[in-house]
Amino acid sequence: MQQPTTTSPWFLPLTQGPAGAVRVVCFPYAGGAASAYFPLSRCLSADLDVLAVQYPGRQNRRLEPPVQDMGMLADAVTAELGPWLDRPVAFFGHSMGAILAFEVARRLERRDGFSLERLFASGCRAPSSLREIEDFRHLDDDGVIAQMGALGGTDATLIADDELLRLTLPAVRGDYEAVRTYRAEPGSTLRAPVTVLRGEDDARVTAEEAAGWHTHTASACDVRAFTGGHFFLNDHVREIGGLVNDALSGVQ
Repeated sequence: MQQPTTTSPWFLPLTQGPAGAVRVVCFPYAGGAASAYFPLSRCLSADLDVLAVQYPGRQNRRLEPPVQDMGMLADAVTAELGPWLDRPVAFFGHSMGAILAFEVARRLERRDGFSLERLFASGCRAPSSLREIEDFRHLDDDGVIAQMGALGGTDATLIADDELLRLTLPAVRGDYEAVRTYRAEPGSTLRAPVTVLRGEDDARVTAEEAAGWHTHTASACDVRAFTGGHFFLNDHVREIGGLVNDALSGVQ
């Protein structure tokens, strides 16, 4: 099979694998866009097909209001993803993206015959371990920008362009509100195995909170630690690409 002929603003194809290749769907972090996964996609095997989710409120969807409710966002992505489920599928999500990927996977696994190959949950506490995050509602724009800078994941070219940076703030605020108000359904699990990735110096995700993902799968769960903070992914993209390649190499 080739790429679906249906186009959707919700998805950005990053690489095209051969017919029947495993499709890796990537979910961006809060404030992030689909293009954030270009570096990782270049480190994945040519035998994988890579697709990134584009949330409303950024890049080509910058004029659309961001979705501030995780459940509504998961419902929308699930509804749009149908044409892309024509082959084995794995999800990769970082931070907020890991929670959204988990919720989309839960919705898809309720369907007869669908089985996610694996969830890669990067830089994110287990859904049941989510504690209160920063409340951006009381911060002015400079305060939000300071919080973004503290996390270290904002693109340097974006930081250098103050006007462009401020245009991203509605999406950042919307995403953080979605995370702030999210509560996992008690006992929610996946059938799929989960690989958890975390930064050893990430104060947002402790080793215990990362290990908590094992309660959200009926299959295997392994945790890999990397040097760095919340955005360790940026410094280990080749190593993480190899990890994904190895985990999916035997999937037919």
